[in-house]
Amino acid sequence: MIEIKVPELAESISEGTIAQWLKNVGDNVKKGDNIVELETDKVNIEISADYDGIIQEVLREEGDTVEVGDVIAVLKETGDASSEAPAASENKQETVQPVAEAPAAAQNKQPEEVKETEQRKETDRPLASPAARKLARELGIDLSKVEARDPLGRVRPEDVKAASEKPASQPEQKAPKAPEKKASNAPKTAEVSGKPVERIKLSRRRQTIAKRLVEVQQTAAMLTTFNEVDMTAINDIRKRRKDAFLQQNDVKLGYMSFFTKAVVGALKQFPLLNAEIQGDEVLLKKFYDIGIAVGAEEGLVVPVVRDADKLSFAGIEKEILSLGKKARDNKLTLSELQGGTFTITNGGIFGSLMSTPILNAPQVGILGMHGIKMRPIAIDAERMENRPMMYIALSYDHRIVDGREAVSFLAKVKEMLEDPESLLLQG
Repeated sequence: MIEIKVPELAESISEGTIAQWLKNVGDNVKKGDNIVELETDKVNIEISADYDGIIQEVLREEGDTVEVGDVIAVLKETGDASSEAPAASENKQETVQPVAEAPAAAQNKQPEEVKETEQRKETDRPLASPAARKLARELGIDLSKVEARDPLGRVRPEDVKAASEKPASQPEQKAPKAPEKKASNAPKTAEVSGKPVERIKLSRRRQTIAKRLVEVQQTAAMLTTFNEVDMTAINDIRKRRKDAFLQQNDVKLGYMSFFTKAVVGALKQFPLLNAEIQGDEVLLKKFYDIGIAVGAEEGLVVPVVRDADKLSFAGIEKEILSLGKKARDNKLTLSELQGGTFTITNGGIFGSLMSTPILNAPQVGILGMHGIKMRPIAIDAERMENRPMMYIALSYDHRIVDGREAVSFLAKVKEMLEDPESLLLQG
């Protein structure tokens, strides 16, 4: 027997939550096959098998919190399974005589399947996935009374959910037979003045996001300053160059490359925005790893564009495109999320006109982009024109960044964005 343990995850991660079992009891696995998906504070990690074999037992269920080194399943090596097959067959002939009328069906079963069937008959424990068992416990559902739609009789979460909805649709029939069960389910469906509600547990990542955002507001002296950018020049460049840029670089010319270049240029002039506080010291960073906030299904993540000052416009766009796809597919690695020096977040893609971004600790600065809106702008004392305008916001840690530096930094970003050709002259 081989114990499947939670491996070392990363220096800053000691535990995780079982998100999904990719293999079930009785499944054959080969060395390198992914067995279980583990959700950590930052990314999801798939744990793979180190040996060929059969999943003998699952010890922890989906939703359980596990630590590094915990045993979560047991694997029987393929060699062990085959060598023990004769003994299992002999033992079967001696002890399982009632099924003699169907010897052919029994012979066609794998030893583990026979053992599992016998064990299920002895304990009368229904066959169900870990997720189904967890959901049944939460809803107070008796698995033995759940009708399985699986041809093999395995109860799955959707079967449990369907069973939980039956009492609600037939309250008059179920209430007299099992009043206690109906009462135990009531808090799940009617907790607020008799009104229907749904209770959903926060994912580990969402819990971590919430914890860190609160910590930032409690520990940093965070302030926000605002400005607005006339996007006319950038829109003109994108309109004139987008086809040639796409043909030459196989990636679209978006707004993020302009903002990343402008941020890097401003950071070089105001280095305290590219620093962090460590105890009673300030760590000034001489490199520019820019975090780009991406909204994923499990919550906001901030993958990092490394050495953004050394990348071309096309290089930045390709890196952002790649990281964004990985974020949406939940394929980001820990190294792609760690070590950023400054963050850019774009609420405009969701329709935000103005907001106050929260710092991504331990960074001391974050730039918020917003939606582009046509607004009447005074060109001079005589003329007004409708221009595409964007509000931008800089949140900063006032412990090391003074208001003058923050305002000047944002003004510099505005200046370079309104004269995008200056971005090509950065040293």
